[in-house]
Amino acid sequence: MSVLIAGTVALDSIHTSTEVHNELLGGSASYAAMAAALSGSTVHLCAIVGTDFPEPHHSLLVSRGVDLANVDVVEGRTFRWTGRYHDDMNHRETLDVSIDVLEKFNPRLTVDAAAAKVVLLANMSPDNQLDVLGQLTGKPFIIADSMDLWINIARARLEEMMKKVDLFVINEDEARIFVDERNLMTAGHRLRAMGPKYVVVKKGEHGALLFGPNGFFTTTAYPLQKVADPTGAGDTFAGGMTGYLASLNKTDITFEDLSRAVVYGSVLASFTCEEFGVKRLGNLTAGEAAGRLAEFRSYTTF
Repeated sequence: MSVLIAGTVALDSIHTSTEVHNELLGGSASYAAMAAALSGSTVHLCAIVGTDFPEPHHSLLVSRGVDLANVDVVEGRTFRWTGRYHDDMNHRETLDVSIDVLEKFNPRLTVDAAAAKVVLLANMSPDNQLDVLGQLTGKPFIIADSMDLWINIARARLEEMMKKVDLFVINEDEARIFVDERNLMTAGHRLRAMGPKYVVVKKGEHGALLFGPNGFFTTTAYPLQKVADPTGAGDTFAGGMTGYLASLNKTDITFEDLSRAVVYGSVLASFTCEEFGVKRLGNLTAGEAAGRLAEFRSYTTF
């Protein structure tokens, strides 16, 4: 099945207590598209970059099987983000954001991208997400991700978008903020009541929660002994889920399918954390992912 992933492509500069890496390939759509492509599906990426976007980053995406026909290249600088992680790697602070050409993003889909069977609206403005939704043809399974920024400055549009998707993905802190509820079980059900049939609450190193109309599923995260850089782990998770669902080649996605997709996404996210930026995704093989998935299954079966 074909996949459409719409979101941001960025140049990230990442600081930890031991290393600094500048102008890495980043952005929600970059991580998600590379993760989804691992499933063997055709992946269409919709985003915007500036004329300064490095050729090696372009080549890496293409080499991983990502179609860039829906990526606009416009005069100006590519969206940039700079962040610093605390020693525990669970918390970070944004040092600088440079929006640049992202302000000009006006998603336009090719015929093939508009007909994708599984769609991920990765983290970006709800206005852009709604623009993409309005161009889709057929009846794809639609996943959407978001963050606290949009909850704070574009809540009405975000809520409008949520009513149009099948699965809404959000992290635990943002889930609590969105519905003003500390208990994640209650928060998950309240988010479902806002429109999406399914909700996933990401808990970082502690796994994820999946809420459905008649079911609940939870998984831990794959245990890593060392985390180099957690940037993009949540986007990898969402992209991994998207690719897994597309690989099923089904039009009737079930709760059990989503449960397995959550586990697969969690496993892929663990690889992202092992190296800076998308480096580990850039050389990850389907065999390695399958091996870790089997290993993870042995850890969690009793």
